[in-house]
Amino acid sequence: MNIRSLTRGDGVVIGAAVVLFIASFLNLFGVDCPRGIDCSGYRSNAWDSLSLLMSIYLAGIIGAALLITSRAMPGRKVAGLDLAQFGAAFTVFALWTMFWTIIDASNAGAGLILGLLATIALAGGALATPLVPALKAPLMGAPRPAQPGHPGQPQFGQPSQGYGYPGAQQPYGAQPGQPQPYGAQPGTPDAAQQAPQTGGGAPSGDFTPFWFAVPVARPLYGEDGAATPIAELAPGTWYLAVEQRGSGLIAQTQDGRRGVLQDTSGIQRG
Repeated sequence: MNIRSLTRGDGVVIGAAVVLFIASFLNLFGVDCPRGIDCSGYRSNAWDSLSLLMSIYLAGIIGAALLITSRAMPGRKVAGLDLAQFGAAFTVFALWTMFWTIIDASNAGAGLILGLLATIALAGGALATPLVPALKAPLMGAPRPAQPGHPGQPQFGQPSQGYGYPGAQQPYGAQPGQPQPYGAQPGTPDAAQQAPQTGGGAPSGDFTPFWFAVPVARPLYGEDGAATPIAELAPGTWYLAVEQRGSGLIAQTQDGRRGVLQDTSGIQRG
């Protein structure tokens, strides 16, 4: 998984899962121990209670793991549910159980109090990330390009100089100073015109193929209209748009697969 595909919401989920793990080792209940009496036998944490451990602490951590795993394997399903939906359900279940557990506790300890705060953040991050634009922003800032201001680099990261890198090299046979065709791939003759032919169909009408990069990780869906993504476009990499499909684009990945990019907002053209 490309770590730069993680969002701020994913960061909230990861941080909350770490806090929840720490809380599992803290005392669940407070004990008023008279001076001179050893009350250590009355103190317990989540690892001493299998029901609380599995239904709250490990359930929340497993939910966070499923949410992050869904970034690496978009479209994977468990029992008919997307991994992200399954993970969100785990986090909500952990919060629900923690809420009633702490309500029922007469003297809640640090393990329950910190666990409640962690499950609130965990469930909130899982549910709010798809809805709040601020949480959908990239978690990590893009590295500063090696050549700032290069006209062929995206503004949000420096891609590798391989597939999908519209750099400053001229196409084979071009005269010095001659401008490249819009969207041409370096080192190959007129790649922007040849790429649509390799995908099994020419672009429509006046559409001109061009290189682009996405600001955040976005799913690429099959041209057959299936709801399951076939790939994930990662920021910092150039892809070739070969055709217009309604408000979306037909994009080609590094391995030659073609699919529909439905969300084209904020893309950077090469």
